[in-house]
Amino acid sequence: MAQTRPKLTVAQREVFGTRATKRLRREGLVPGVVYGHGGEARPFQVPARELRTALGSGQNLFDLELDGSKAVPVVIKEQQHHPVRGDVTHLDFLEVRLDEEIQAEVTIELEGTENAPGVREGGVLEHVTREITVEALPTAIPEQIIVDVSAMEINDTINLASVAIPSDVKLMADEPEEITIATLSPPRVEEEPEPELEEEAELVGEGEEAPEGEEPAEGEAAEGEAAEGEGGGDEQAGGE
Repeated sequence: MAQTRPKLTVAQREVFGTRATKRLRREGLVPGVVYGHGGEARPFQVPARELRTALGSGQNLFDLELDGSKAVPVVIKEQQHHPVRGDVTHLDFLEVRLDEEIQAEVTIELEGTENAPGVREGGVLEHVTREITVEALPTAIPEQIIVDVSAMEINDTINLASVAIPSDVKLMADEPEEITIATLSPPRVEEEPEPELEEEAELVGEGEEAPEGEEPAEGEAAEGEAAEGEGGGDEQAGGE
């Protein structure tokens, strides 16, 4: 649970557009927007280093100070990341009231993967669902939900309904028993490789007819001998 809220100081953003945004990032700044009550949007920019420090706390609730104004509590609404480096390239905050429940996305982390008996036997552990939506007061939103998989055997499945959730947090899933968190499948069996094309060609060649110049088949030899015998009879008849 969030006990102390990290404070993030940002500046109002005056430039917009793709080129301006790229220039900001080259200067070490991250663009963002904070949405207030009633949908008011206030664009801002924040040094990437300070943002990494704040996000590194693992908390979802922050005190945001924009251009020296009074800090307001906000939660992360959406993050965009660089596809290769993973750096945050854009950030959306949502201003909240501490006495009103909100919905938020919370990450799910697996614990004890290396100790699971099924994994030790060579099974394949798959982390299926990595985020869930919850509803709670901003101060009660968990930083993450830990799922212990250390007892999983091969063919075991853990669904959301069996995951321990804090009592002051409500799951927004209609059928949590239908949401799979993790599965442990049997070891994958490698298929035998198919014969090489050259080997297949050799196998096919074994059943082909002999080429010209080679000895004739038994049937052909018999027909030849019979023909010679008939010819020899005519010569004897002529001699008489």
